[in-house]
Amino acid sequence: MKIVFHGENAATFHPGFAEALDRQHDLVLLPDNLESDAARDDYCTADVIIGIKFDRDTPKPGNLKLYQVPGAGYDGIDVPELPAGAFLCNCFGHENAITEYVMAALLSRHVPLVDADRRLRQGDWKYWAGGPGGVRTELGNTAIGILGYGHIGSMIAQRAKAFGLTVHVANRSHVDDRTNIDVFYTIDDFKNMLPKVDAVVNTLPLTTTTTGLVDQTAFASMKKNAVFMNVGRGGVVDEDALYLALKNGQIDHAFIDTWYQYPNRENPSPLPSRQPFQELANVTMTPHMSGWTHGTINRRRNTMAENINRVNLGCEPVNLVVK
Repeated sequence: MKIVFHGENAATFHPGFAEALDRQHDLVLLPDNLESDAARDDYCTADVIIGIKFDRDTPKPGNLKLYQVPGAGYDGIDVPELPAGAFLCNCFGHENAITEYVMAALLSRHVPLVDADRRLRQGDWKYWAGGPGGVRTELGNTAIGILGYGHIGSMIAQRAKAFGLTVHVANRSHVDDRTNIDVFYTIDDFKNMLPKVDAVVNTLPLTTTTTGLVDQTAFASMKKNAVFMNVGRGGVVDEDALYLALKNGQIDHAFIDTWYQYPNRENPSPLPSRQPFQELANVTMTPHMSGWTHGTINRRRNTMAENINRVNLGCEPVNLVVK
């Protein structure tokens, strides 16, 4: 089969991909912009496409068997535009990495390693044991509220329980195994969770029902000393409401990894929002990096290769979004 890696993101998974396949296939790397006739021809004759964007302007591959998204989010795929009969699949494998990001961010609020190091280099012993001025708080004495209980949310809950946190979860569907959940809410009731927790973490994908879900009233419901974190999708959180909540001190701090504006061909280095988050001292800004590790890449590569192996054998692939 002809397997096309469409764009810079997909190309990340190309090294070692052939070795993960059961048989030899034709692997083709294409740029994000399919400007040349040769690139468009390769795309149109693909049996499998690995990519993150497909819409009405994308060339139509007539023999496509599988469109494989190399990640969890498929909001860049206009599903009705896909050729009839093609499978649409996503993949995960990022939950370990994102959970480590979340726990590192939360721990940084209670274990001030950077500040302690900076001070001691100047002879300042503020955090010395026995001194009343440097007594720290403990993460294990806090409660966390997790929006969404899929791959990411369930892993965060597991690690949070290991640190002794009280775990509150709001989810769109019923959860049978609540081993790591202390208090459960339906997603329609999530705002009742907010005043009861010290940290709120969004892990929800962007859908028609989650867009703008975390709004002005949600931030007004949070504790004044609350920490908010977004590792789901930017659009789940109302952009203006988040900015004003931070600017006006409605919440204490935010760790934001998923945003509203991303690099593109016309603007390769944009700020991540039309609001000036970069001017605020109470936000930690990261460039959608929480899940991007060697481990994530390896796990996703193996999942995608297995899907191609299955399709080649006439079997249904895993992580099926659309059949």
